[in-house]
Amino acid sequence: MKKNEFLRNALFWGLIAIGLVFIFSNMSTKTDSSTAMKYSSFIQQLNSGSIQSVMVDGRTFIGTTDTGEKFTTYAPLLDQSIVDQMLSKNTEVSAKAPEKPSLLLAFLFNWLPLLLIAGFFIFLMMRAGGGKSGAFSFGKSKAKLLGEDQIKVTLADVAGVDEAKEEVSEIVDFLKNPAKYEKIGGKIPKGVLMVGPPGTGKTLLARAIAGEAKVPFFSISGSDFVEMFVGVGASRVRDMFEQAKRRAPCIIFIDEIDAVGRHRGAGLGGGHDEREQTLNQMLVEMDGFADNEGVIVIAATNRPDVLDPALLRPGRFDRQVTVGLPSVKGREQILKVHMRKVAVGEEVRVDWIARGTSGFSGAELANLVNEAALFAARSNKEIVGMEEFEKAKDKILMGAERRSMAMSDEQKRLTAYHEAGHAIVGRLVPDHDPVYKVSIIPRGRALGVTMYLPDGDQVSQSREQLLSRLSSIFGGRIAEELIFGYDKVTTGASNDIQVATNIARSMVTKWGLSNKMGPILFDEDDQQPFLGQSMSKSPKHFSDKTALDIDEEVRRLIDENYARAEKILRENVDILHAMAEALMKYETIDSMQVDDLMARREVREPGDWGDSYVPKEEKQTIANRPRNNESSNVSETTLKE
Repeated sequence: MKKNEFLRNALFWGLIAIGLVFIFSNMSTKTDSSTAMKYSSFIQQLNSGSIQSVMVDGRTFIGTTDTGEKFTTYAPLLDQSIVDQMLSKNTEVSAKAPEKPSLLLAFLFNWLPLLLIAGFFIFLMMRAGGGKSGAFSFGKSKAKLLGEDQIKVTLADVAGVDEAKEEVSEIVDFLKNPAKYEKIGGKIPKGVLMVGPPGTGKTLLARAIAGEAKVPFFSISGSDFVEMFVGVGASRVRDMFEQAKRRAPCIIFIDEIDAVGRHRGAGLGGGHDEREQTLNQMLVEMDGFADNEGVIVIAATNRPDVLDPALLRPGRFDRQVTVGLPSVKGREQILKVHMRKVAVGEEVRVDWIARGTSGFSGAELANLVNEAALFAARSNKEIVGMEEFEKAKDKILMGAERRSMAMSDEQKRLTAYHEAGHAIVGRLVPDHDPVYKVSIIPRGRALGVTMYLPDGDQVSQSREQLLSRLSSIFGGRIAEELIFGYDKVTTGASNDIQVATNIARSMVTKWGLSNKMGPILFDEDDQQPFLGQSMSKSPKHFSDKTALDIDEEVRRLIDENYARAEKILRENVDILHAMAEALMKYETIDSMQVDDLMARREVREPGDWGDSYVPKEEKQTIANRPRNNESSNVSETTLKE
C-alpha cells in the first residue's frame, strides 16, 4: 500500500472511531413517559406518604405517586438515610441492576487510545524510513530519474553548438557500443564539464546526450546536496552514485556544480565543513577505489574559475566542453528551431535577424521568437512578421517602452540632441560598429537610446575601435553643451562617463594599449581569500608615482577623444540639427534614415518590415527598393498601440 493511501485510510478509520465514541458517549438510558419532579417536592410528598413506589438507579429516582402519576427526580447526593426514610413510609423501593458494559464500548474506551497512539508512531516511522520527504530521509539523493523512454530531446534538437556536439558525440557512441572501445583498451571520460555563459544550452545538450543514447538520466542541482546538517551532502552523493550504478550505463547531470565544487578554503575566517565534505565525497565517488563503470557524470557551470583543481584533474572531470555564444550561422540555426512552433510570414529573413542579434545566447533567441509571437497576438495577427521581430529585438536590446512617462517638449528636444550626438560621432569615427537604431522613447531607465550592432561576430577589439567608442560615448554630452550651453548640460551622461572611464582605465591597466605605460598589468588582484588564495597579497603592487602616471594616461585618453568628438560635431552641426528634428518627428529612426541624414538628403519614411539592420553588401539593394508608404512609420504605429 502506498503511503498516501495509508494516510487516507488512517484518517478515515480515525474519523469513524471518533464518531463512534461521540455516539456512545451521548447515549442515554431509555425512559418512559414521566414528569420531572423537583427533589424538594419529592421529599415533601415522601413525608406526606404520597409516594407509592420508587426505583433507584444511582442518583435517579423513578417512581409513582398514590394517584398513579409517574415522575422522575434526581438526588443531589445519594444518602442511605433517604432509603430508610422511604421504607419507613411504606414506600415500595427497588433498584436497577447495573448494566454490563458492551465489548464495543470496552474496546473504544480502553484500547482505542492506545491503538491510535501506536498507529501515529507507526505512521511516523514509515514516513521516516524511506522516500524523499521522510523525517529521516536527509541522506537520500534528490536526483530526479528520467527513464530512457522519457527523454524526447536528441542532438537534432540542439543547434548553434556544433563543436560541443562533436565533443560529446563519442560519449553517445560509447553508451551505445561500449564493446568497441573496450576491445582496444580505450576508456571513456568519467566526467564532462560543460562551461559557458548562461543560456547557451548546456542543460539541453546534456539531455540530448541521454536522449540520443537511450540511457537513464539523473538530474540534480549542486545546491540540492548542501543542507544545514553536516554529512547530509556526502550521504546524498553516496546514495546518488549507488542508484546510478544499479542502472548503469547511465548519466548523472549536475547543474551549477560550482555551488558544491567551489575551491576549498584556506581555513581563514572559518570554513564550510558541509560543502567541503560533500565535495570530498564526490571526488572519491568519481575516482576512488570503487568501480564506476558505465556511470558518466556531466556537469554544467558558468564559473569554472572557482572550481576546486582536484575536481578538474584527469580521472574526474577530465574533459571540458566549452558551450559558447553562437555565431551568425549558429544563431540562424537556433532561430529556425524555435520558429518551427510559430507561424512565421514569408517575408521574415532569418539570416538578417541572426546578423542583428550579435551576442545573443540560445535562451535569448528563444525569448526573441516568443516576444515576437506575443506582439503579433496583441495585434490580432495570425502570422509573425518582420515588424514583430524588430519590435521584439528592440525590447530585448533597449528595454520595454515607457509610453506613460510624460516628457516635456524641452526634455524631448534635449534627449534628441543627446542621442543624435552619439549617432553622428559613431558614424564618423573609424572602425566603429554601425548604428542600429536611435530612439528618444524612454526605455527601461534611459530617456533615449542609441544602439550599435556589429556587422559580424567580434572576438576581440582593436585599440582604434576602443578609441572610437570613447569618442562616440561623449558625443551625447558634447551635443548638449554645444546646442544648449554648458549650464544646461544634464546628468543624462552619468552612465556614459562611467563606461568611458572604465574603458580608458582598462586600456591602461589591463590591456596594455597605452604607449606610456606599456604592456604591463597594473590592475588590482581579483583573487579572493575564500577561494583558497592567500590574504597576504597586496592589492596594489605598484608605486604611487605609477598610480599617478596611470591617472594621467587615463585622463589623456579621455581628453583626446572628447576633443575629437567635439570637433566632429562642430563640423557637422547641420546634421545634428536635422537628426534631432527627425527624432522629434518620428521618435525612432533606423540605420537607413541615419544614412539619409549623414548624406544630407531628405529623410525617407520608416520601412514597413523593419530594415533597421541590414548587412553592408545588401544596403545598396535595399536603398533602391520601392518603399511601401501606406503602412509605414513604425514609430507612429507603435505610439498608437
